[in-house]
Amino acid sequence: MTTTDRSFMKSLFGGVIEQDLVFPYPELKADERENLSLMLDNVQKFCETRVDSKKIDKEHTIPEEVLAGMKELGLFGLSIPEEYGGLGLSTTSYARVMQEVAAYDASLAVTMGAHQSIGCKAIVLLGTEAQKRKYLPRLASGEQVAAFALTEPGAGSDAASITTRAELSPDGEHYVLNGSKIWITNGGFADVFTVFARTTELDPSAKPKITALIVERAHGVKNGPNEEKMGIRGSSTTEIFFDDVRVPAGNVIGEAGRGFKVAMEVLNNGRLGLAAGCVGASKRLIDMATERVNERKAFGRSIGDFGMIKEKIARMVCETYALESMTYLTTGLVDAKVADYSVESAICKVFGSETLWNVVNETLQIAAGIGYMVEYPYERLMRDSRINMIFEGTNEILRAFIALAGMQGPGRQLAEVARAMREPIKGFGPLSEYVIQRARSVIGRERLSRAHPVLARETVLFEQQTAALAAATERVLRKHGKDIAEKQFVQKRIAEVAIDLYAMAATLSRTTRAIEARGEEGARREIELCQGFAVIAEKRLADRLGEMERDSDELLKSIATRAYEDRGYPLDIV
Repeated sequence: MTTTDRSFMKSLFGGVIEQDLVFPYPELKADERENLSLMLDNVQKFCETRVDSKKIDKEHTIPEEVLAGMKELGLFGLSIPEEYGGLGLSTTSYARVMQEVAAYDASLAVTMGAHQSIGCKAIVLLGTEAQKRKYLPRLASGEQVAAFALTEPGAGSDAASITTRAELSPDGEHYVLNGSKIWITNGGFADVFTVFARTTELDPSAKPKITALIVERAHGVKNGPNEEKMGIRGSSTTEIFFDDVRVPAGNVIGEAGRGFKVAMEVLNNGRLGLAAGCVGASKRLIDMATERVNERKAFGRSIGDFGMIKEKIARMVCETYALESMTYLTTGLVDAKVADYSVESAICKVFGSETLWNVVNETLQIAAGIGYMVEYPYERLMRDSRINMIFEGTNEILRAFIALAGMQGPGRQLAEVARAMREPIKGFGPLSEYVIQRARSVIGRERLSRAHPVLARETVLFEQQTAALAAATERVLRKHGKDIAEKQFVQKRIAEVAIDLYAMAATLSRTTRAIEARGEEGARREIELCQGFAVIAEKRLADRLGEMERDSDELLKSIATRAYEDRGYPLDIV
């Protein structure tokens, strides 16, 4: 199996540490770093002089001159290849620009991301040459804007419930599209939509065939008014409608009936832009928090002197370091042409959105009274941050995905072993392969030999907990078999162990690179942050691995079921 065929996290569920996938920590080449620095300087100057986030939030719109300025900077063509008029940035460079924009204004970042992280990404990744030449140049310049249309009133994370229908015309020249999509970012002004529609009859007993289509507004797409939202108020979010919209058959992206695969590939990529945006917002909030602790006085001294405040700041910094490390480790995997990074990108999205939420919550707490006042930016940043746990797959769905996708490999091996036991001669290959892996991961425990010796304690913790993850995975698979798909308490704990282990692997790799480049003293900050995150993660890992299935799970299920029957909280003190 080549490097590009493997997945670091999927291997980890089997107790195997594919360290050559994550070591050495990826670095940009000198010329790319120089070009990126120039672009970041331009973005900073533009945002500082021309973006008024308070006004955008209040007026619920991004001014046309701001959008025009973004297009002039090339921000609508960052990830589009140069041959089609874009800047052709690597995934890492694109994510770093998204990080910068999100640090200034979430509405700008969401508008950009909806356009190119997901809106036109299917054309870039899977479009035909003719489709690319027709659409990408104008999308790269910003002359046209893209949107991604998957969600429906009855089909959010459950894409199989899509009811929007695309029916091929008798002559095979067009698809006739009928239905609607909701919560479409850029829906009020997008010119080009990547639309996912059912191309089979609605039949609950049959697996649907979903097709991805490039649909132009000029084909007859209509939209409703902009939704009034809690946050990211400057972005356009609307419902869109298709009423006998005729779409050329040549506008199918990928294969007809294989649209679900297209959607997943786009979202796998798009989640990294979202994670990078969470890095940018978290770093800005930490800047605000540290400034505030020096401003606020209590009992005759700065509140920053108090232990509880120091703990908040330390956790915010350590977890942001872990988020930044895992995000750019994963973009490095994409740039290295590693084909399967689906679990890693889902982890980045979950960890990123929840880290940002914790950071903004603690920053507002540190700000105290002014944090609650509209006059100051804290409450707006909190409102803007909340959507990230819902966007591009809810964190609950992604936890289930992380666990189940990770457990597929070990589950398949156990099935092979069961067959091998029944047919020992025919099954010699699978059986021997499984024994070899178990010998590597359990008897001898997999080693992470490429981490720097200074990080020995953190490395041993990672090795031990990797073995524990593999053992827990095997244990629950043996117990539940296919029923594991319904065991969401277990899935949640398994996923959260995997998330922290990936964060640890990323911080170990990044910190090792820093030590090798600058020595121990030169990398002292990275070492402390790596060690600090390991302390935080160790407690969580012990809790989740200590008891994968708990007696209280059934009690909690029972309480929830009764609440459904009661239609709410059933008691009163009177």
